Amino acid sequence: MAAGALLRGSRARLRPFSEQGARSRLFFLRGLVSSNNRAGEDSWLKSLFVRKVDPRKDAHSNLLAKRETSSLYKLQFHNVKPECLDSYNQLCQEVLPKIHDGKEYPCTLVGTWNTWYGEQDQAVHLWRYEGGYPALTEVMSKLRHDKEFMEFRKARGSMLLSRKNQLLLEFSFWNEPTSRVGPNIYELRSYQLRPGTMIEWGNYWARAIRFRQDNEEAVGGFFSQIGQLYMVHHLWAYKDLQSREDTRNSAWHKPGWDELVYYTVPLIQEMESRIMIPLKISPLQ
Repeated sequence: MAAGALLRGSRARLRPFSEQGARSRLFFLRGLVSSNNRAGEDSWLKSLFVRKVDPRKDAHSNLLAKRETSSLYKLQFHNVKPECLDSYNQLCQEVLPKIHDGKEYPCTLVGTWNTWYGEQDQAVHLWRYEGGYPALTEVMSKLRHDKEFMEFRKARGSMLLSRKNQLLLEFSFWNEPTSRVGPNIYELRSYQLRPGTMIEWGNYWARAIRFRQDNEEAVGGFFSQIGQLYMVHHLWAYKDLQSREDTRNSAWHKPGWDELVYYTVPLIQEMESRIMIPLKISPLQ
């Protein structure tokens, strides 16, 4: 009898611990399942916001630039002392055509302008080097031994507040800049893209450019290789400011233009517009 009572008492005392252990194991398993579910949910949520990167086999310059030419472009921005702008323009009009026309220089002056609206007292020059980097190196080497150019450069330097340049390639789907009769005004729209988005920009604008050809306003499209990187420049020509307004507004009435704008705007970090007037020597008038 005593032994039976002792055994029953032991079972009674052990039962709470056994039940408590079972409950603990159950809570642990539930927590493990819950943790796994949360991890799965987090992974699913991340998949919505994290961009998957497709491996590329080539640089974007090779994917976006024209393959049939090896032209390199140089875009120059010269901020001129306000009191020197007329003298600066006169000096450029005397010297730059000699470089443009000189057969010993494998380069051409595409266009030269003064900024009308945008940054004031600014000159903008666009050069093309037929043959790419070797042509650029050849021109720079020859100019360093050209006495007239070195004197021009010294005189020009005394008129400037600052200057910068960029080396550019031309988008394969844009028009190649060719001489134009005037009078025209020119708009240079410059876009600082988010790093890693150049291919997306090119894919969208390869379609978008079709909406902007009705009035032959598209002059050229370029992207930077040296200088400020992930920069895109679109050059447009219009008869006047009202023509610019009408042409740009007409694009919004074409199905598909609004969608392309919607997708390209998030790729931009910063943008700028310059309205420019060509100098008399500019092939783009």
